[in-house]
Amino acid sequence: MFCLRNGKQVEQVSIMEHLVLLLCVVASLATTTLTQECSSFEDSKRFDCMPDNPNQQGCESRGCCWQTPTKNSTNGNIGVPYCFYPHDYPYYEMDEPTMTDYGWRADLHRNDSFYYPGTIKQLRLDVYEETENRLHFKIYDPANSRYEVPITTPKMGAKPAQTAYSVKLNQKPFGIEVTRTSDGALLFNSTLNHFLFADQFIQISSWLQSKYVYGLGEHRTSFLLPSDWERFAFWARDQSVTENINEYGDHPFLLNMNPDTGNAHGIFLLNSNAMDVVIQPAPAITYRTIGGILDFYVLLGPEPGSVIQQYTEVIGRPYMPPYWGLGFHLCRWGYGSTAGTRKVVERMRAAGIPQDTQWNDIDYMNNTLDFTLGGTFKDLADLVNDLHANGQHYMMITDPGISNLHPGSYPPYDTGLQNGVFVTSDDGKPLIGKVWPGTTAFPDFFNPKTKQWWTDTVKTFHKTVPFDGMWIDMNEPSNFVSGSITGCPSNSTYNQPPFLPGIAGNSLQDKTICPSARHKIGLHYNLHSLYGYSEMIASHDALISVRQKRPMVISRSTFPGAGQYGGHWLGDNYSSWPNMNYSIAGILSFNLFGIPLVGADICGFHWTTTEEMCQRWMQLGAFYPFSRNHNDIYCPSYPTSCKDQDPAAFSKAMQDSTRSVLLTRYRLLPYLYTLFHKAHANGTTVARPLFFEFPSETALYSVQTQFMWGNALMISPVLTEGATQVDAVIPKGLWYDYYTGANISMASTQTMTLKAPLDTINLHVSAGNMLVMQEPNTTTTASRKNKFGLIVPLASDGTASGELYWDDGDTVGTYENGNYIFITFTAQNKMISSQITQDGYPDSGTMKLGSVIVYGVNSAPTSVTVNGKSVAFKYDSTNKVLNVSSLDVKLNAPFKATWM
Repeated sequence: MFCLRNGKQVEQVSIMEHLVLLLCVVASLATTTLTQECSSFEDSKRFDCMPDNPNQQGCESRGCCWQTPTKNSTNGNIGVPYCFYPHDYPYYEMDEPTMTDYGWRADLHRNDSFYYPGTIKQLRLDVYEETENRLHFKIYDPANSRYEVPITTPKMGAKPAQTAYSVKLNQKPFGIEVTRTSDGALLFNSTLNHFLFADQFIQISSWLQSKYVYGLGEHRTSFLLPSDWERFAFWARDQSVTENINEYGDHPFLLNMNPDTGNAHGIFLLNSNAMDVVIQPAPAITYRTIGGILDFYVLLGPEPGSVIQQYTEVIGRPYMPPYWGLGFHLCRWGYGSTAGTRKVVERMRAAGIPQDTQWNDIDYMNNTLDFTLGGTFKDLADLVNDLHANGQHYMMITDPGISNLHPGSYPPYDTGLQNGVFVTSDDGKPLIGKVWPGTTAFPDFFNPKTKQWWTDTVKTFHKTVPFDGMWIDMNEPSNFVSGSITGCPSNSTYNQPPFLPGIAGNSLQDKTICPSARHKIGLHYNLHSLYGYSEMIASHDALISVRQKRPMVISRSTFPGAGQYGGHWLGDNYSSWPNMNYSIAGILSFNLFGIPLVGADICGFHWTTTEEMCQRWMQLGAFYPFSRNHNDIYCPSYPTSCKDQDPAAFSKAMQDSTRSVLLTRYRLLPYLYTLFHKAHANGTTVARPLFFEFPSETALYSVQTQFMWGNALMISPVLTEGATQVDAVIPKGLWYDYYTGANISMASTQTMTLKAPLDTINLHVSAGNMLVMQEPNTTTTASRKNKFGLIVPLASDGTASGELYWDDGDTVGTYENGNYIFITFTAQNKMISSQITQDGYPDSGTMKLGSVIVYGVNSAPTSVTVNGKSVAFKYDSTNKVLNVSSLDVKLNAPFKATWM
């Protein structure tokens, strides 16, 4: 075993570490002298040797153990394996590593083949010490080039002088161990003897720090992932939200918490091929992928938020959405006409309910053909112009499938065919599948010609309908036939691989195109789960080219790095209380994945909602980072059309409740916008689990019915039918009720029962963390003209701090070009002050502070001054709240407010 630290072998360091090395060698020798032994395995430490069709004869022919589990698990979706690897299963050995400019290199070898064809017996390991807190290693075939995921990752610079980790390389069997030096935590440990590498089957396992694992999307599951023999399959799929099924996107990233220390680390496997990931209660994890290479990143944290920052440094920081994109969005499939759409817009306005963006689903198209208008939508541009005149915006759906049924009369297909932009079959002709308009070809967004064709097509349609953003759906890509209208070649190992991960449909081509199909840069077999990602880039760039403004792209299918180009909605959910509950796990997971602009279809897409459910869901959805109400055209109880579920379609009480909660969202948009800026600049999360702010509080590790905006605002929705109270977990510390300023002081983290009448969602502010607000209106365009406000929730020592990032909300690159203002606010010693750290926003002189609300003022002030002048104030002696309103203070200059 070779123990490496900061670019040195352990032999070159201390005597104590020489002893550690000796123990490492003894342990390695002990492992290699074991004979096959099948009886000494704990169930939790069995590693599955036959995940495909397990049977005793086949198991033993692989040289593996077959035994009935001591106690079979009923919790996971696969259970304890009957067939598992013995201690002395043949393994790869490692030659002596050599030092490189970037870290270490070593060759691996094995003498025999294993049970899948195409065993690669000679491999290479490259270890990159990329930063102090990020280790990167690859295992690949040095003799033959293999597919690697074509996303941009950081280039290796100079090795860091010191690292937060040490690396140990085991010779026999080969394995790699990564340890955090500050606490000795073993973060990655693959010193197991069933690492396998064949052309279409690659497997590696590692012990985990604990059972507290998060991420590994996209699946409908709890936020804290089940770890009792749970398999997660990866292969992007058009799949309404269903448990234990691979869904729209692929995100092979996990965050693992250590409950003993509160520290976190992340593991990212950069691989886009179909894959299984299994978590077992050892705790341990196994990756099985059917292509590419092993390309791992280990992210040291140690704070959970730092892990996400380190992860987005690898995959790319989230993009900065337009300000209007954070307003409320409304859509449905089935408005039926421009008039039907306008009717909803007008009743929302009449009800005074905030709405920034109106959307249309595929019924606006002519026979569901992209970039066309149906007869009842010929006047759609008039509605869009009206929206713009009212300070609102418009988005519509676009699917990737381009109909081939109208040659000579449908320009998107004609020009696409002329320019060779479509995915092809083995014969070089466009692969033809079937989607909404009938038979279709599929654009190859990996082809630069396709990106230009897409931009030109978007530009042409924009002249007809001046839309503001793009909703790109069906981009897994979805297909209503298996593979193509003529099927897929049966003699291709890409269509019939020797091992098939546990994906829905039991076929790689089920509900999508043939894996053997060809893109400009490679096979669909490798690129499938990147298809939506590639369309996001093309759509993002097209919108910038056409509008010369910040793009708004919402995509169904995503991959690591997609957050650089747009956001995501969680797909086709159902109008049910459990679906509402699960949406929080989805929101939190996608914030881990570097896609903070995320939301679920509020009130549910499929089925018919009830007023109570929709009212509670609108309260929750008002705090989704991306907030959109959307529903289906067909419902079981409404065979011709689903019931309307826009807020204005319900009772006055429902309208009042929704108006109130959306005005609260709009009031808090400056704070939310600042969180998005921090995500864009630093890679932090926007919506986050409670334990991100309290990582030592293990009672919070499984909480998924509450969440936070940043570090200041805790949201505790009602998720149960008929409930008028909610059991909320309140973390240790001082909290304030958002609405009243009443304080809750918690000596320890506990569950409290809070009143939650039908018109109320519970919100609490963390002591010491300010909220920057703005007087709201029914659109962001109107709201941005209003004065700002501060909520100052004092900590027990009388301090608090906050920040505001502000720009024009629509121009591309304002942060990068310095065209923004950034203000920090500080409270201490009964004084609030501001400091401007950047002022490049041309209109900063129009920004005014209109109010200051201070929570936790324990005695009634006798005077309040702002910039040395006395001002009127109110004091609530019951809740200890100081309220100063009717201010007119310029924010582009430092100010001071004091109370005595």
